[in-house]
Amino acid sequence: MFCYIMIICHKKEDLRRAIDGLRRENQTLGFVPTMGALHDGHLSLIRKGLEENSRMVVSIFVNPTQFDNTLDLEKYPRSLEKDLELLQSLSKDIIVYAPVADDIYGNAVVSEHFDFSGLENQMEGRFRKGHFDGVGTVVKRLFEIVQPDIAYFGKKDFQQFRIIQELIKKHQIPVQVKGVEIFRDKDGLALSSRNERLSKAQREAAPFIYKTLKAAKKRFGTESVNKITEWVEKQFAQHDLLTLEYFTIADEVSLKTVRRKTKTKSYRAFIAVFAGDIRLIDNIALN
Repeated sequence: MFCYIMIICHKKEDLRRAIDGLRRENQTLGFVPTMGALHDGHLSLIRKGLEENSRMVVSIFVNPTQFDNTLDLEKYPRSLEKDLELLQSLSKDIIVYAPVADDIYGNAVVSEHFDFSGLENQMEGRFRKGHFDGVGTVVKRLFEIVQPDIAYFGKKDFQQFRIIQELIKKHQIPVQVKGVEIFRDKDGLALSSRNERLSKAQREAAPFIYKTLKAAKKRFGTESVNKITEWVEKQFAQHDLLTLEYFTIADEVSLKTVRRKTKTKSYRAFIAVFAGDIRLIDNIALN
């Protein structure tokens, strides 16, 4: 059967039949993988895809293998009905794939192990054991199921974006991966599904993250990496509602933390912060 918006494909076989029909018509196919709880950041990716492709596939699947914290998995917001309403308002040229875990993983919900040339050992990889094996596993399987021409990922998860680039390179997956700039609220907070869980006070405090990143960028032109890092750590040590997990300035390609700047490389500042038990990440290009 053909799957159009509001006719949800729970099974990859139904999705493949719909996609095969599009291929016979020589239509191009874009893809945005999501874990649901859609917001304007997701929609910006989908809009970009709709501009560049005949049809879009949007997957909605809370992937259990990329959560190192069981409580975080349990609390992750799920709002399929609301998500479908948002997609319906956006375009009729969207196919929704909302599988259960068995359709992705079969009887064994486990991750493959990947070598991402060391990208997986930096930043998030140091604090979230097995996270990128889970990401790599589900994205690789979704690529195999959907077989898109172009897949779109937000740069808020810049490390994930780089890892997906490495995934398709190492496994020779025939899909083009495009990064889309971070979508922010008016006060600068990077949009995230986890933002829904913030209390009023936490939500009012959270823009401090981006404010600090912008200040770090301004300092980057004249101060050393160590001095900037110490300054950021001091700012959060004085904050009542936000706790810094890490701040690092890294090479955009290798994602390795830098000690000394050179003019020939591009750098980005990465940050992870807790508001209570809610973990927020962000980043900013420095040069």
